[in-house]
Amino acid sequence: MSELLWLLLPWSLAFIFLGRLRPCPPVSQDLPTPSVSMIIPARNEEKRLPPLLASLKAQDYPNFEVILVDDDSSDRTAELGEAAGCKTLRLKGPEPGWIGKPHACWSGAQAAQGEVLVFLDADTVLEPEGLKRIVATHARYGGLVSIQPYHLMERAYERLSAAFSLIMMAGIRSFTLAGERLPPNGAFGPCMVCARADYFRTGGHRLVCDEIIDDVALARALARRGVPTHNFIGQGVISFRMYPQGIGDLIEGWTKNFARGAMTTDPVMLVLIAAWVSGGMSACDALLDGVRAGDMWTPWATAGAIAYSAYAIQIHWLLHRLGQFGWLTAATYPLFLLFFMAVFARSLYLTLIRNRVAWKGRSIPVRATG
Repeated sequence: MSELLWLLLPWSLAFIFLGRLRPCPPVSQDLPTPSVSMIIPARNEEKRLPPLLASLKAQDYPNFEVILVDDDSSDRTAELGEAAGCKTLRLKGPEPGWIGKPHACWSGAQAAQGEVLVFLDADTVLEPEGLKRIVATHARYGGLVSIQPYHLMERAYERLSAAFSLIMMAGIRSFTLAGERLPPNGAFGPCMVCARADYFRTGGHRLVCDEIIDDVALARALARRGVPTHNFIGQGVISFRMYPQGIGDLIEGWTKNFARGAMTTDPVMLVLIAAWVSGGMSACDALLDGVRAGDMWTPWATAGAIAYSAYAIQIHWLLHRLGQFGWLTAATYPLFLLFFMAVFARSLYLTLIRNRVAWKGRSIPVRATG
């Protein structure tokens, strides 16, 4: 049936650009145990920081330090770090020419003593052997290792991140069927690992001091200096809740990230992703045509019903590796794609027209591409 083929061709693209979601490898018996510095850049993270600090106390790793970098918080972020025994740096905001997070990461790295630097977002949580697996992964692959945390959710609106998660994972170009033959196009900021020697030899976060999407920019800058990136999914190693403070927090966070990210995405990958999204919406449209006409047995409506089911099954198969999204999220995927399109349009406006985005109480200028 030509109608079904027309709808399933774009559906098949997801297996090309997300067909190889790889977790961190298991810990081997001969795991090296280099000294590790865990650097946590944090701004107004009083509510989200305690689970991470508790998980760090539970790590069974012989030699690590924790450095909390308080980026001019107005809450008790620094006090929590000090009470937990972290080496705590109190910054008064970024220096001229810097954006907050890269400046905090750089400041923490300068205070670190470890042979391996692990940069963690304040909303992440490590599994009991998480640090061992992170170190083992870096020992095996070297370079810059980044891990996208498994997405935990407690409230319904948090599932609105579904389309963003899939499209971000595709855009990073790490999980295609080409494997390591196709170099990644970026890294995941919530958990990044680098040898101290590589970090300071190349310049580390000084290379991306004014980049909003600092993780993607850092991976590319390091690659140009001979430090490759290796990306993994965090199931069983590290998790987080994204934007738990309400739907406004979620919209602001994805607005900050997505338009700028799209402008730096590989054009071929961008076309493949757009075709996949368009195919998913076309399947929904074909299904609704049959519902509106009261006849689900026309070739187009039947093809739409089959393709819609195929998209829902495929999306669930992908999402269950990335977080607690559930079957209902996959079954209602057009709603999440529409939400993505609306936020993406807002991000384009703020990025290209206003040249500013907001995040954590700061108005951040967007540097021109190029």
